[in-house]
Amino acid sequence: MITAIVAFFIAGYLCIALESVIKVNKAATAIIMCVGCWVMYAVGGLCPGSLEEVIGKNLGEAGTTLFFLLGAMTIVEVVDKHGGFNPVRKLLQTHSKRALLWKMSILTAFLSAVLDNLTTSIVMIMLLRKLIYDRDARLIYASMIIIAANSGGAFSPIGDVTTIMLWNGGFITALGVISEIFIPSMISFLIPCFILQYQLHGEVGGAEDNEEAVRQTALGRPQRTAIFCLGVGGLCCVPAFHMATELPPFLGILCVLGILWAVTEIFYRQHPEDDDKAMRVTQLLPRVDLSTILFFLGILMAVSVLAEVGVLAALGEWLDDTIHSHYLVTGTIGVLSAIVDNVPLVAGSMQMYPIAEMGDMAQDGIFWQLLAYCAGVGGSMLIIGSAAGVMVMGLEKITFGWYMKKISWVAALGYVAGIGVYYVEKMIF
Repeated sequence: MITAIVAFFIAGYLCIALESVIKVNKAATAIIMCVGCWVMYAVGGLCPGSLEEVIGKNLGEAGTTLFFLLGAMTIVEVVDKHGGFNPVRKLLQTHSKRALLWKMSILTAFLSAVLDNLTTSIVMIMLLRKLIYDRDARLIYASMIIIAANSGGAFSPIGDVTTIMLWNGGFITALGVISEIFIPSMISFLIPCFILQYQLHGEVGGAEDNEEAVRQTALGRPQRTAIFCLGVGGLCCVPAFHMATELPPFLGILCVLGILWAVTEIFYRQHPEDDDKAMRVTQLLPRVDLSTILFFLGILMAVSVLAEVGVLAALGEWLDDTIHSHYLVTGTIGVLSAIVDNVPLVAGSMQMYPIAEMGDMAQDGIFWQLLAYCAGVGGSMLIIGSAAGVMVMGLEKITFGWYMKKISWVAALGYVAGIGVYYVEKMIF
């Protein structure tokens, strides 16, 4: 039955990859794949305990990501509709398409280190939609946002779910991962940016100013500024909320959304005109792409079945027995993270390998730092290999095949170059 589950997962994965060929929405495929894997898991008697408890546990883990995504997308939408990102758009605006690619990539990388790669991707895609109308060019920018967000999240202890896991588990320290992984992470997105710029020609055209949206609301500048500060400031405080309370980040996101929602209701209470209703949170919520949420749910829950039946753990053990170089093991884990979710891969590695007193497996050792880098950056090689990629795929309707043909090899080149730079760092220092 385990073989059947793996085969069904691979078949579903291929259908997602061939979405543009079979003309079936990837969300529908992901849901069918998820349900099919869980049915075989239940019918095959593979659950060692209560089936309800196992499903509840995995659904809870997936739900933290889904609610985080839902809250962040809503907050960004509210802030954007009130013109909150106009100053950032003006900072990014340039006549050169190539200059815009560099500005956007660098800003994305550093924002993802402060926020996280998922939230940053949402913010940057919303900004991109206001700057670029050309569909072909926007796909290049969106792909570079994925790469830069994953690279920036890899060198920060709060920039990616996997680095948070390793940091909280004591496998890496904040100073260690920043000092050792910063340069490799920069290389991993600067090289793709350098290559992809040659696919862009001419000047930026069709940029939209959001002043029209601002004119549609009766709120004054102080109130719009308050909405911006609450929204963006709240997003920046989510990592601190997580560290201070040890509660899941999605609760911090929901807290920010609740406060922002209440404040906007109070502001609009003084302006009961019907025109203002379109700017309220209740009217902006339906704008969130639910197909992306459902796609995310299907993928995460399907991968959780592979983790429950021990496929991911067995894969990690096989890598350890077959490959004896930590560079190759972690590099392979990074490649696998582009195929399946990097969270169970890192979780499995943390359970398989205990922290040693000294050497490569010690705290901030080569293995753990490389794992943080590879699991974060490796997901850029396929569009469904990271949370940021899945989100951008849904928002910009990027097909799996297009990304694999145009972007995967560029992301892989940056990924390998970053590992090489880390190797040179260790050889020199």
